[in-house]
Amino acid sequence: MENRAPTVVLLFVICRLLSAVSLNQDLKLYWPSSVSCPDCPAVMKRLHLDGHIAFHDIQNAAKDFGGRHHSPPAAVVYPASITDIKNLVKSVYTLGPHAKLTVAAKGRGHSMEGQAQALDGIVVHMQSLKDNMQVFKESKKYATPYVDVNGGELWIDVLTQTLKEGLAPRSWTDYLYLTVGGTLSNAGISGQTFRHGPQISNVYHLQIVTGKGEILNCTKDYNSDLFYGALGGLGQFGIITKARIALEQAPQMVKWIRVLYSDFASFTKDQEYLISKQSGPTFHYLEGFVVVDKEGLLSNWRSSLFTPQYPTNLSTIKTKGRILYCLELAMNYNDNDRFTIEQEIKLVLGFLSFIPSSVFTTDLPYLDFLDRVHVGEEKLRAKGLWEVPHPWLNLFIPKSKIADFDRGVFRGILRNNTNGPILIYPMNRN
Repeated sequence: MENRAPTVVLLFVICRLLSAVSLNQDLKLYWPSSVSCPDCPAVMKRLHLDGHIAFHDIQNAAKDFGGRHHSPPAAVVYPASITDIKNLVKSVYTLGPHAKLTVAAKGRGHSMEGQAQALDGIVVHMQSLKDNMQVFKESKKYATPYVDVNGGELWIDVLTQTLKEGLAPRSWTDYLYLTVGGTLSNAGISGQTFRHGPQISNVYHLQIVTGKGEILNCTKDYNSDLFYGALGGLGQFGIITKARIALEQAPQMVKWIRVLYSDFASFTKDQEYLISKQSGPTFHYLEGFVVVDKEGLLSNWRSSLFTPQYPTNLSTIKTKGRILYCLELAMNYNDNDRFTIEQEIKLVLGFLSFIPSSVFTTDLPYLDFLDRVHVGEEKLRAKGLWEVPHPWLNLFIPKSKIADFDRGVFRGILRNNTNGPILIYPMNRN
């Protein structure tokens, strides 16, 4: 443990969430240009596009997932080709440095502060960009298989397509109905990050339309400044139009585990131990969340897909009115490895300090596990609780300060005054 990489804790906090769905990514996809045109509609009508441009019924382009900003654009471009995006941006760029027209590329609009909007500007509807997704099972150039996708493709569609070849991307977000260009413009963080890094660490190649309207290819060795600038660059270096994503062999099943802690120090110590394990069995996914339990968390779990491992001891866990901490784990496996996996999980859990009677488990197909948040979304949509404001705050907290944060925020400011998800889990600094 002395030689492990320094650890920082990635902490996700919802300040005020009206629909309590566990999303951990605000997913901004935008590129605001510094040039402009006062007569945008007239200019756009003269622009040749393979796709089309709309000036009416474009109110959805003024919305985002945060739901607190509303900035109507002058027009929305629905590109049918990357050339459309190139021509649009180049046309705006040539207007000169004194113009004020902005261009925003919008995927699913999962920004919080209106970043995917362009007031009186032009929004590019990235999901209109269609291209054949190509999966390469073998590669002499790269260490892994890979898939070539366009920036407007949804991650759920990438997963569905690659699973047909027995493959899947290595790193994910918790919610899959987001565009590739959107998450790569941020980071792409989830419970696999401690093993593989964020999604931006699993990209071999990008194609980008720059602010001058140039189509450039870049890798870590070619146009590397643009490559590393665009990955996690919040759209400030161009619009990601294509990406080459690393793949791995996809498992068939996932053992999904939740265990509870009443002591914050034990909770974080176990999390840090698991992400720094250098040998022996380990988990493929690790997250965690703060439980402010008013309605009886365990009853909810028992009535859902989780099965308590020790049903006779559940009554000993007094949860009502107490802040608890849940460690969430998953281990991937194939059907013929089920017995081995059960033994490995039992071995690793034996080193942890959770409440012994609080083990909840379930087994899911790999696709269902990765798409788990979408199930909650559908339930909320059915109740009319999805299209509401979603304030969201992401914080990196140094390991040395996380205990102070627990005392001051979780058990101080928040207490029982929130009904939104509060996710907390560590990452190795490297």
